[in-house]
Amino acid sequence: MLPQWNRKPTFNITRASHVVLTCRDIGASRDFYAGALGLVVTDETKDALYLRGLEEANYCSIALHKDEAPPKALYIGMRVEDGSHFEPLTAYLKRKEISYEFADVAHQGKTLRFRDPAGLPVEFAARMDIVERRMQDYHTFRGGSPQRFDHYQVVTHDVQAATDFWSELGFRLAEYTAPANSDELWGAWLERKGNTHDIVFTNGKGPRLHHFAFTVPDVTTLIHACDVVSSLGYLDVIDRGPGRHGLSNALFVYFRDPDGHRIELFNTHYQVIDPETPPIRWDLSNPRRAQLWGMPASKRWFFEASEFKDCALFDPLLVAEPLTLEKYLEAQG
Repeated sequence: MLPQWNRKPTFNITRASHVVLTCRDIGASRDFYAGALGLVVTDETKDALYLRGLEEANYCSIALHKDEAPPKALYIGMRVEDGSHFEPLTAYLKRKEISYEFADVAHQGKTLRFRDPAGLPVEFAARMDIVERRMQDYHTFRGGSPQRFDHYQVVTHDVQAATDFWSELGFRLAEYTAPANSDELWGAWLERKGNTHDIVFTNGKGPRLHHFAFTVPDVTTLIHACDVVSSLGYLDVIDRGPGRHGLSNALFVYFRDPDGHRIELFNTHYQVIDPETPPIRWDLSNPRRAQLWGMPASKRWFFEASEFKDCALFDPLLVAEPLTLEKYLEAQG
């Protein structure tokens, strides 16, 4: 069922901000993200790598921490308007009986951490150190020239519970996917900043991080990114695309980093600002939902994702399989 949108919570969550991941090799991650895709290196140590988009003035939108164990996601990151919003947000968490903690995180200070009702680890920051924007250093652009962090997609076992919770936090449902003849949520696209989504929840074993995404300047940049990664020898990292989503209308390419984390480069999301605009429904069986040009994504794209560290995985409550490329081709005979 569709969630009840809390339009005016007592706290203001402004946007999706960053993602925190582990990696096995800092150098390999730098070569891929900065050397091939074109992200800016804010700082690098033997144990950590901090990256940002060319437009971004905040310290980082990707934080990678070295770990010899299998690669994991650690947190998705959100921003609140300022530090005064921590108090009403934690009051809400107390009412919901959700445990939380504060951490002092390098370059962002006081940070609120908790897990949502579906087990997703999330952190909220009120500030980050300021660095120089690089958006007019055109002579340094390379790869996909990622401009700014936009959103992430999370696989969850309970899309309804996750959507209800984040809607209470002030997130608005822009588009959704449901099985035939129902509004039972298979996927939910939720936004705070005025385009189609800051966070997406899709049905599956979770919680797992499906992908995170950066905007690019134009369509030709997406093609150039594919050319660059291929010319540098990354022959197996293009995970999906180029293509155009029906949901959100974005032109996209997905890549897998050296540790298997999935990053999307895209452009052309539309605005979702006026409150009277209803959410758009897509049927789960419609191949144009995930690929407007009609060819669905592969089974790997639907079912592979990064696990979160120390998080138990739960089987999905909704039993409803998406139309994969393999199923589509089999049906064609």
